[in-house]
Amino acid sequence: MEPEPTSRSASRYDDHWPSTKAVGPQALLSRNRFIFGAWAGLVVVTLGLLATFVRYTSQPSAGSSSVELPAKAVAITSHTPVDPFGPLSVLKGEPTLSFRENLLSDSKYITSWVSAGWTNDVMTYMNLIYLGLITERIPIIPEFIPSHIGGHVPPIPFGEVFDVPRLRNALGVSVLEWRDVKQHNSTVLEPLGCWNTWEAVQGREKFPRRSRSINDLNLDISFTRAPDWIKIIPNFEHDQHAFFWALAALSYPTTREANLVTPLPSPKQNVSLPPDEHLLCYDYLYYVSAHQPYELEYDYSPVWRFVGKHMHWTPTLERLATDYVRQAIGMTENTPVPPFISVHIRHYDFEVWCGSVPVQECFAPLPVIARRVREIQEEVSQRSGLWVKHVVVTSDERNITWWHEVAKLGWFTPDHTETKAKYGDWYPVLIDAVIQSQGVGFVGTDRSTMSIIAAKRVESWQHGPSIEVKWGTPGADDH
Repeated sequence: MEPEPTSRSASRYDDHWPSTKAVGPQALLSRNRFIFGAWAGLVVVTLGLLATFVRYTSQPSAGSSSVELPAKAVAITSHTPVDPFGPLSVLKGEPTLSFRENLLSDSKYITSWVSAGWTNDVMTYMNLIYLGLITERIPIIPEFIPSHIGGHVPPIPFGEVFDVPRLRNALGVSVLEWRDVKQHNSTVLEPLGCWNTWEAVQGREKFPRRSRSINDLNLDISFTRAPDWIKIIPNFEHDQHAFFWALAALSYPTTREANLVTPLPSPKQNVSLPPDEHLLCYDYLYYVSAHQPYELEYDYSPVWRFVGKHMHWTPTLERLATDYVRQAIGMTENTPVPPFISVHIRHYDFEVWCGSVPVQECFAPLPVIARRVREIQEEVSQRSGLWVKHVVVTSDERNITWWHEVAKLGWFTPDHTETKAKYGDWYPVLIDAVIQSQGVGFVGTDRSTMSIIAAKRVESWQHGPSIEVKWGTPGADDH
């Protein structure tokens, strides 16, 4: 038997070129002539093929069309930015008369409604987006409704307040508004099955949480009562919080099927529908937490860490608020605004919580607030070496004397005398909220959600300190 060639055998490495073992001038000349002839032949063949290709491609065949794009199309293709998480990536197209016509069959969505005052509604939408993240569904955000402004005021779209493209790109997922999905003035009434969480977490109201958003969107909701086990503190009447993952579990087939009960017929078409599996919806998501009630104010809050801190204002609103600060401080147009401490003092709608305590004794007096401001100034100075002398105050206080005392402290306040006339009823509160978030330090009001969320923004966006002034009894903020 012929032995198997070794790894260095000539037969295994034979490349079929002429042997290079010959020596002497004749052998070398013969080898060079062979190589030259081979290369010359290769060049001739290549040139022939190239000529044939040019002739073929210079005349399009019958029935063919030019593949050259028009100059305008090339420009659009080259320079138009594409939002990978924008509406057209998760919808069939532009807003339609019926929301169902616009939803993709291979995508799942989630929505809810609001009815708790603007700041609380902001927090509700944070919860909605977070629930969308953990259920891997695309959130569809309704408009803000004017529950604290007046029923005569039109709602304002979420995207006119918050920078939605920036939000979804920060999250790496799509975030939609209802105006992306359904035409704003559509008269198409659409039935939808949703979960009723409100009756599962409180016993005073024997109906799902109500919201004008449902009527604004021309929806006819059939609610299914959620199970009692979604509640964080069972049988505790003084708290209404549900667990995020309890609500999320209801979006998955096994838990959903095990907890279906007879739905409440819809109010307009009288149809009974189980919770929708394509567009998952809940009646109310303000009272939802991961670990304990009212956890947004804690540093571990997943809703803030994964959603809230990415909900930045629109550039237009940010610039407008900066102009108000500039005007309040007395600076000329386009002059850079110096660092300032932002203050939010909430009084007007908190008076009812004072009970038998006189209002003058219930709320912290200005010297107490000034002490807290100085503490924040000192902390900013310790962190940055900068002493911040400017203080900008926002408040719902209506007592003119109180505002005069604020001015005597050398503090500033935005002038909203013409804000509603210029920009609309929503803008005093929106501008104040932006100003609060722009401070390099923040002093707020204890138990005010507007202060709580302003503090989170200053801490996350400005890397500044914050503190809340306690109130309710004389000396409540003593320390």
